[in-house]
Amino acid sequence: MGLTESVDNLREGLSPSCVADPWARVSLLGGFNLRMGGEDVELPVSAQRLVAFVAVHPRSLTRGFVAGCLWTDAGESQAHASLRSVLWRLRVRAPVVCATSTHLSLAPCVEVDLVGATAISQRLLGGGDSLDPEDVRELSRVGELLPDWYDDWLIVERERMRQRRLHSLEAACGRLTAAARYAEALEAGLAAVAAEPLRETGHAAVITTHLAEGNLVEASRQYEQLRDLLRVNLGTHPSPRLRGLLRAGQLALT
Repeated sequence: MGLTESVDNLREGLSPSCVADPWARVSLLGGFNLRMGGEDVELPVSAQRLVAFVAVHPRSLTRGFVAGCLWTDAGESQAHASLRSVLWRLRVRAPVVCATSTHLSLAPCVEVDLVGATAISQRLLGGGDSLDPEDVRELSRVGELLPDWYDDWLIVERERMRQRRLHSLEAACGRLTAAARYAEALEAGLAAVAAEPLRETGHAAVITTHLAEGNLVEASRQYEQLRDLLRVNLGTHPSPRLRGLLRAGQLALT
């Protein structure tokens, strides 16, 4: 399906089957990108900001809220005028935002990578028995939410995504260790450490896996890595809790 045909389909009304076959994809993790009908669509920065804002908030948003968040330095009247201008440009070039006189939302059949990453995080945090290692690999690969953007509204959303990802990888490490799936557990734990090298809980998850597998030397090496990182970067030391975890493992394995 080409770009022109995709736009025409949206204007004419899409069938329910489009849920399984999205005609447009918005990428936010690692940078902004919009694809329609298999083709990249170039948008002006103002249109990118609007699409990203609506895509990050998976609910219907009032026009006033959107205008106020995206045009913070403008008066109310000017902010609404700017919003109308961007919406007009999007309708012509890439109609991925649905607009009524009062609300905005992402158009049906638009896939968002952030939504997929969030679903993976929820699965990894879940308490069920099954855990797909591909979910761990997929979450390990995702980038930061719009890393080159400095909009105020992104600060909380970016941190929320970062924390969700870290907690999910650490939780997966713990669940896989409990299931004696040590190689997969280390993949998850080391991904968490790589994402935030100064975060103690990520290192603790890796140390726990090494100890459960009987690898005392590896557990000690991971502890020393964190110790050196904390000393050089923060002038501090690992917590007594982590030192106690390592000591308990040493006693159990000797």
